[in-house]
Amino acid sequence: MAPLVPPVIDYGDRLRAGVLIPSGNSVAEPELRAMLPAGSSMLVTRLPLLGSSRAELIDMLDQLEAASQLLADAKVDVIVFHCTAVSTFAPDLAQGIRDRIERATKIRSFTTADAILKALTQLGAEKVALLTPYIDEVHAREMAFLQTNGFVVEGGANLGINTNTEMAALPPQDILEWAKKNSPRSADVCFISCTAIRSAAIITQLERALDMPVITSNQSMAWHLLRSHHISGGVEGFGRLFKIRETAALRASAPMSRGARRR
Repeated sequence: MAPLVPPVIDYGDRLRAGVLIPSGNSVAEPELRAMLPAGSSMLVTRLPLLGSSRAELIDMLDQLEAASQLLADAKVDVIVFHCTAVSTFAPDLAQGIRDRIERATKIRSFTTADAILKALTQLGAEKVALLTPYIDEVHAREMAFLQTNGFVVEGGANLGINTNTEMAALPPQDILEWAKKNSPRSADVCFISCTAIRSAAIITQLERALDMPVITSNQSMAWHLLRSHHISGGVEGFGRLFKIRETAALRASAPMSRGARRR
C-alpha cells in the first residue's frame, strides 16, 4: 500500500491579512487569492454595500470598527479596507478609515485608495487613463481624487453601472475590448478601477495591446499587501506592476512579515 500523503493546506504562515469588502462583491476574493503566493492568506469580513449611491457608500463605514475587531480576533497581520469607491470618496477619507481601524484594533491598516496611489507612484505615472464601471457621480469623484493627489486624468470612460451584481456580470473579454477603445495612448498608465469587476485576467493582454502598464483595484491591493510585508515576486500573469523593483521608500515603510520576524 502506498504511503498516505496528507493534503497541503496553506494557512498563511508568512502573511495573514484581514480584508473588509462590500457585502455584494463576489469578485474580489477569487481575484486576490489568485494573486497571492504560497504562504500568504486572507481572512474576509463583509460590510453592507450593494449599490453606488452617496448614502450607501458612506453607510458602509457604520460598522467599520466592529468588523475590524472581528478580524483582529484572528490575529491578522494587517487589516485592509478594500473598496475603491468608498476609499476614494474624498481626499482625506482613506486616512480617516485607517485611523478608525487602527484605533479599534491596534493593527496596521491600509485602504484600496492607498494601494492605488502607491502603484501609480511606483510605475512613475503622471497621466492616468481612468476606466470605471461606475455611475457618473462616483466616476467624477474618483477623477477628483486622483487629481488632488497630483495625477492628470488623461481621458477614459465609465459604464454607468450601479450595483456590485451588475458589475460582476461583465465578461472579461467585454472589459478588455472596452478598455482598448477608451484608453488614450498618451497616458502613462491605464487604471481599471473597482474591486467588483472581473479585470484581473485581462491585465497582461491589455498591456500588450496598449503598450503601457495596466493596474486594477484588486491587483494594486494584492501588490501593495505583499510588498509592504517584504514578500517579493508574486504569481505570474498579473501585469508589469508585479515585475518592477520596489523603491527604497516602499521598503523603508514596510513592516516585517510574520515569517521574517520568526527568522
